[in-house]
Order: sequence, then C-alpha cells, then structure tokens
Amino acid sequence: QVQLAESGGGSVQAGGSLRLSCEVSGWTDQSYCMGWFRQAPGKEREGVAGIDSNGMTSYADSVKGRFIIYKDNTKNILYLQMNSLKPDDTDMYYCAIEGVRPVRMVVAVNGANDFGDWGQGTKVTVAS
Repeated sequence: QVQLAESGGGSVQAGGSLRLSCEVSGWTDQSYCMGWFRQAPGKEREGVAGIDSNGMTSYADSVKGRFIIYKDNTKNILYLQMNSLKPDDTDMYYCAIEGVRPVRMVVAVNGANDFGDWGQGTKVTVAS
C-alpha cells in the first residue's frame, strides 16, 4: 500500500521560505512521476511542481524561479523548497505519485486528476 506523508508547512511572512517534505513508502516501481499540488477551499487542486524518475522537472508559471522540487532517493523523500513566498501561495499543499507519464502533466490543467495516491496535506500560510 502506497503511503505519502507531507510535513513542513507553517506560517511565514511574505518573502520568507519553507521546505515541504513528503515521505513515500510502499511504492515499488523504479519509474514514477511525483508532484506537489495545492488547493484553496472551493478551488480546484492545481499542480505546483513535478519530478519524474529521470530527474526531469516541471513548474507552474506562478512559482518558476521561486520553488525547487527535488527528491532524495536514498531516503525516499520528496521536497519542495519554497522561497520568496507570497500571500497568494497560501494553500494546503499535497504530494502525489503515479506511474510514468510526462512530467509536464503535473502542472497541466486538471493534472491532479491523473494521480491516484495522495498524502494528507500540509498547510502553508503566508502573511503580508
């Protein structure tokens, strides 16, 4: 059974940084596509950043140059380094994993619909 557990959320001032972590267990396939998504109440879940097992990455335009996605394969932990945070980044953040697919699908419209395994989310609040 695949399990994902996010952590690292919190409250910061605008311009600050946070690093989110997503610990993955139970995924046995060497190939995968993983993503960070975020969702505000009443809104669709949107892709923030994706990474595949080849190390290819994708980013939403709104976070390019500010967020970095990377994975520690020795610990099986996915990270999202978030810098220069803005109040608009306030959301619940989720990680997800799925089999091989183009990593750009993570940040495509309705990209979340392609993912079946999710964590419980971690809350990020950015104060102005």
